[in-house]
Amino acid sequence: MSFYVSLSGLKGAQASLGTISNNVANVDATGFKKSVANFGDIFSAAPMQTTRQVSGQGVRVQSIAQQYTQGTIQTTDKTLDLAITGEGFFAVKRPDDGQISYTRNGAFSVDEDRYVLDTTGSRLQILAVDPATGVPTANSTTDSSALTDLQIPTTLDNAGAVQLTSVAVNEKGIVSAVYADGTTRYLGAVAMASFNAQDGLRQRGDAHWVSTVASGDPTFGVGNQGLFGAVRSGALERSNVDITEELVSLISAQRNFQANAKAIETANTLTSTIVNIR
Repeated sequence: MSFYVSLSGLKGAQASLGTISNNVANVDATGFKKSVANFGDIFSAAPMQTTRQVSGQGVRVQSIAQQYTQGTIQTTDKTLDLAITGEGFFAVKRPDDGQISYTRNGAFSVDEDRYVLDTTGSRLQILAVDPATGVPTANSTTDSSALTDLQIPTTLDNAGAVQLTSVAVNEKGIVSAVYADGTTRYLGAVAMASFNAQDGLRQRGDAHWVSTVASGDPTFGVGNQGLFGAVRSGALERSNVDITEELVSLISAQRNFQANAKAIETANTLTSTIVNIR
């Protein structure tokens, strides 16, 4: 039995090492959220058996949970680099299949059609605002059909020779465009998404998540209110991995692995001694 107990310990230590290694590997990944391996003991006994005479039977991995704590904000001075301070996610949509995913990676850029894209080619989603005042038509909604792709036209009202001069995004995520004649047009409010159970989100890679039954349906809204974090233009959120903490955890996991390996070696020695008794 001791072989299998220690084997479960080796597997648990291996899972911990794998999780820590993934965190360390993504220390420079924008918007990455670290994970932590959670373990539970294995115990079983017969109904009429006293538990004072039964030892545990090892350990198992209960879950590998992501930690959605705030990452460090790094200034970039690029207008379309957006960071979230607080809760919430950016909503982006893949143009090929229309699937909406959620990310904290706000490294956005503009393509040849003037759509604002993230690093995976998905389009940033916005909520409608009054073009003249920038007042949102709705502060929050659960209807994903209210989302539209953000497109920044190079000319005023897509006609004439009045060229675009600058773009700005305020802390509420309101996107405004200023043109050569001094006219300001409000293009929309960056759609922020919040969930009742963030831990239920499913990872999709590239610091993107998709909603599940466990996470619940998202609520979309304007930044800097309620559960929606404030938007910071000209900045990016770095990984929330603390490299010092991870290295300490790595040493602990390594010692755990070595201890379980030593327990197997000791059990093997005892078994060999018993078998070789003449």
